[in-house]
Amino acid sequence: MAVILLVMIGLSLLMQSCTCSPELTGCQKWTQNGNGDDVCCEACYPGHRVLEECGRAPKKLCELCDPGKYVLKSNDKQCHRCRECLDPQIIVKRCNASADTVCGCREGLICGDEPCTFCKATCGKGHQVVDGVCQPCPEGTFNNQSQSMCKPWTKRCPKGQSIVAEGDAFTDVKCAVVIKPNTTDHHVPSWLLVPLVVTGIVLMMIISAVLVKILQKRKRYNINQDTKEPEFNTYTDDPRTLIAVECSFHEAQQEQGSSSESLDSSGQLLR
Repeated sequence: MAVILLVMIGLSLLMQSCTCSPELTGCQKWTQNGNGDDVCCEACYPGHRVLEECGRAPKKLCELCDPGKYVLKSNDKQCHRCRECLDPQIIVKRCNASADTVCGCREGLICGDEPCTFCKATCGKGHQVVDGVCQPCPEGTFNNQSQSMCKPWTKRCPKGQSIVAEGDAFTDVKCAVVIKPNTTDHHVPSWLLVPLVVTGIVLMMIISAVLVKILQKRKRYNINQDTKEPEFNTYTDDPRTLIAVECSFHEAQQEQGSSSESLDSSGQLLR
């Protein structure tokens, strides 16, 4: 029984020692102010603001911030109001006396700046965020990184290079050294160019004149062929034609005989 009583007394003393331990309030670091009894606070405990710079009691030099307020520096004189996370923001870490609220963004959105004061849509390459909305890069700009703003195309290539490929929404224009082919061996001298042109024109005129002459002769030949009288062949093996010829021949002989008989009779009458 006595043992139990001793244990209970020990526990009560331990609890009293714990409850009576000093709290971390007031001024954490101070210096003596001259030769007097006053001290001046250099740093308050976390979550406390400087209430008075100098005084007799260090604990009364600093004051704990009210709920909903915080202080970051150990020598600040004012507590700051805790930040509120507004939709589409979400609370990542709640505010306390020594730290402000940490905000984040809902799924599908990202913070627009380092303290995450606003949220923006997630944009990939070739896009940028405009008024919180992901939009394609305008003509003449590109974006080759995610969650970045569009940049204008390169307007001038480095010295000795030329543009070999146009840019698009994802890539900038491409510059490279362009090796021009050597055309000196095939270059026609300027003094020879005029005679060549004149010679070509003369040859074309001669060829045209010859073609015109040929066409004119061919046309006249065709006209002569059309106007020429057809030739009739008097010699034929057709029997009907032969009979007609013989008949005409006999008729001619008969006419000649009758005419001779007329002459004979006329002569007899004259006698």
